[in-house]
Order: sequence, then C-alpha cells, then structure tokens
Amino acid sequence: MPTLKLLEVDKLLLDVANPRIARLIEKYGTNPTADQINLALGAGSPTSSEGGTTFQSLKESIRTNGGIINPIIVNCRPDGIFVVIEGNTRAAIYREFKKQKVIGDWNVIPSLVYDNLELASQDAIRLQAHLVGPRAWDPYSKAKYLNELRNSDHLTINQIIDFCGGKRQEVLSLIQAYNDIETYYRPILSDESEFDQTRFSAFVELQKGPILTALSEGGYTKENFAGWVNDRLIDPLATVRDLPRILRNPNSKTKFFSVGAREALKELVVNEVGENFSSIPMDSLVKELINRLRNISHASVREMSTNADSEKTQNIFSLKDEIDQLCSDIETRNE
Repeated sequence: MPTLKLLEVDKLLLDVANPRIARLIEKYGTNPTADQINLALGAGSPTSSEGGTTFQSLKESIRTNGGIINPIIVNCRPDGIFVVIEGNTRAAIYREFKKQKVIGDWNVIPSLVYDNLELASQDAIRLQAHLVGPRAWDPYSKAKYLNELRNSDHLTINQIIDFCGGKRQEVLSLIQAYNDIETYYRPILSDESEFDQTRFSAFVELQKGPILTALSEGGYTKENFAGWVNDRLIDPLATVRDLPRILRNPNSKTKFFSVGAREALKELVVNEVGENFSSIPMDSLVKELINRLRNISHASVREMSTNADSEKTQNIFSLKDEIDQLCSDIETRNE
C-alpha cells in the first residue's frame, strides 16, 4: 500500500518513461535543463492537451490554490531514489515556483509513495492516468508509450489493452500510426526540429480501411501520404477522411495536388451535387442542415453506426470537425 508523504521536490527524479520527457532526453541528452523539461511537459502551449489542461493554466491553478489537491505518485527505488510515476508536470511546476521564489511553500509536494514497484505496476499507473484518465497525454505521446510497452517483455498486448479499457482496435491503430509516422514522415524531414507531432492525427486516420484502399487503388503509398502531410496538402488534418472521394474524382484530385484538400473539397461539392452551393447564403444552408439532422431517422443513425468507415459517416465527422474548429475560433475571439 502507498504511503502519503511530503517529499522535497529537489530530491525527486522525473520519470524518463514519460514519453514527453523521453523525447527530450533523446534530443538533449541525459541532463535536460528545467526549462527544457517544462517545454517538453507543455510550457508555452496555448492549447489544451487531449483530456487535460495547458501547462500555464495548471500552473496558475496551483499558484492560486497554494498547492495541489491530488498527490503525485512516486516510486521509491531500492537505492532510496524517489521517481515520479504520475505528476511530472506538477512536480516541475513546484520546482519552478521554488526557483522563482513565488509566495508559498514549494519545497515539498504531497506524494503517494510506493516502495520498489514492479515495472508492470508502474506501467499500469501510467496507462490508467494518461491513456484513459483525466490527465491524458496527447495522442502522439500515448502511441509512443504504447509502442514501447508492446516491445517490452513485462506486459503482453492483451494486458495493455485491458489497462486501456479493452479498446483493442484503438490501441492497435495508435501503435501502427506511431510506426507509420516514424517510418515515413520523420525520415523526409530535413531537420529533427521540423518534426510536428500534431500531424500524428493524420496517421491515425490513415489506419482506416477506406483511406488505405484509396491509396492502393490510386497507386499511392504511405511514403506519398507522408509527403502530402508534410507539404500541408492535407490541411486541415480532418480532411484526410475525404481522401477517398478526392482521389476518385479527376477534377478534385488535380486540385488536391495543386493547392490541397480544402480547395479540392469545394470541387467535389459542385461535381457531386451538380449545383454550385457557393451562391447560397451560409445561414440558409446551416438552417437546412439543422432541420435535416433534427429529423434524421433512427434507422439512418443505426446504419452509420454499423458502417463507421462509410463515406456518409465520415462526412458527418468531417462536419463536426469543421464546426468544432469554427466554434473554438469564435470563443477565442470573444475572450
């Protein structure tokens, strides 16, 4: 059973198994600076990580409350070294506050301390906290960690899937997407600093049947796909779902290779429906769409739920992505 203790922040060792810190060590060596660690853990990021908060908003919350509510989780190794298993970001914030002499007691941090945890138990804590918990890692970090676990010898793939809530296909897709981005995207970059992990979502979508089929039927490869991602032809990233339609249509395909997916989709609207909707006010289109969605039949919903990779279903998700982005932009401008 763990013991609740107050541990000195300067005596804590951050978790090198945390994929964000692991990437940092790969880049800067075994002794990254505090600023580099903060950057790796999300400092300066204006957007929230999936399921989590930004580094800055978390920092302000801790400053306002004078500390953390939930203790970090620490493993005490046989040599007496305390390693942070869950709570690296919060520990880094405490260290930063102590260094900056922020008002408050930042010398010690509430910690749940385990004695000499087995590797499998440590992985279970990370999985439950950062893959399905409220403090989820970004998708790329999740996939990197899952891939490392799959190649380890202390957890089977079935155990990993069980820890992730039994979402087998999701876990396997993330692992394959990680291998694809590392195999096909990273090598084409001229410099390591150009690696953009936000591009990862395109490789997650790539794992779906219709997209792989469209590439194969068109004579394209994953290398080609990675090039499109790097050249920003697939932008916004949600347009990756529309690749099958784009590549099947000669006009939209030509548009795609010249200016990208966004403009190629406009070509599809005209060609598929036979009418140029650009002359119709957006408000009228929105009202009509709202009305149709409110009156959609249960049978149609069932059909889409059982055919998640169908063009109709993917169009609905693409619409959601566009609306989410628009609403986010509107809210940002109102702040």
